[in-house]
Amino acid sequence: MNNITPILIKKRIMKPHKSSISPELCARNVLTSSHWDFVELWLKRNEKDEALFYWNQARIFNQASLGLPSLSAPLLHYYSFMNAAKALLSSKGISFSSHHGVCKAKGDSYTNTDLSTIGVHIKNSGITPSISDYFCDEDTEIKYSLRDLFYNLPYIHRTYCLTYQIENDMFIPIKNAQFVRDAPSGNAFFIATLSKDFSYDGIAEQLPDHFQLYGSNENREFNIRSSDSIECTFSECTNSIELDTLSHFHKRIRKDLFYINGTETLWYIKGTASMNQQIKRSPITITLAAMHCLSELSRYNPLKLMEILNGEENWILAEFIQQSPTQFIDEISSEITGHQFLIPNVRSAK
Repeated sequence: MNNITPILIKKRIMKPHKSSISPELCARNVLTSSHWDFVELWLKRNEKDEALFYWNQARIFNQASLGLPSLSAPLLHYYSFMNAAKALLSSKGISFSSHHGVCKAKGDSYTNTDLSTIGVHIKNSGITPSISDYFCDEDTEIKYSLRDLFYNLPYIHRTYCLTYQIENDMFIPIKNAQFVRDAPSGNAFFIATLSKDFSYDGIAEQLPDHFQLYGSNENREFNIRSSDSIECTFSECTNSIELDTLSHFHKRIRKDLFYINGTETLWYIKGTASMNQQIKRSPITITLAAMHCLSELSRYNPLKLMEILNGEENWILAEFIQQSPTQFIDEISSEITGHQFLIPNVRSAK
């Protein structure tokens, strides 16, 4: 690996970006305690008036949800998410039907509290399918149980595994993720190191087809690289053509990478565990569909939602309701602006 060098953009190592579709790879991270303020100013500066209206609506619903119990919060969370999704679509000039585009799955009567029996149906048009199209989601299925939706969200995956006593994590934690160039071959690819917190047994079989083990495994330091690569004549990006090449390659690799927002951004590769439960849709699409399901329960059948919250699956439900707003708004903010957001004053000086 001595011939491997990081690819640099403006003297900084190219790493995976939170925005999967239109990342501003040259931009520095935004350090702010309020995504809402920055995105509002960005929309004003770029004269996205309609998107700004939806964004402010999302903010109002978000603020109204603060302090509400889990029984009531999903309704306001969903309307916040839906308006944020509208802001994203509008900011990109994408026309969409104002309908939700998602509904209760046919045959679901909500008479059972088992989350595997409660589900959603994604329609052909509306906000949710428009968001799905924006992210180029590959899944052809349109009906999902709430349990499977939760299984495919990295930010509550550990809670899911503990709730259902699942031994194998589907999301494989990685560190030192970056894009590099191999000098002898002239190819650029993505590389990362497997987190030491992850079980190493059978890791090669758990990686998706787009990734493979790479290099030596001294001291059980497992390196992972993308199978996909591009011809690359440079190690440092110096012009718009090179930047465009890297942006297109990033988009291809980013489809298989997922993150959890926090004081540090944690990156994951979606492994091959439980393929029958895997949903090939973006976390934004999945979160929007799942919160719609809970909002319907909160609105039309609150007694059933209370029964679920008091049942064996209460923890996974509570974690989703509590964790999803921060994660969802971080993802949407990055997609709208192309910037990455971090909480200020959390890093030590180097």
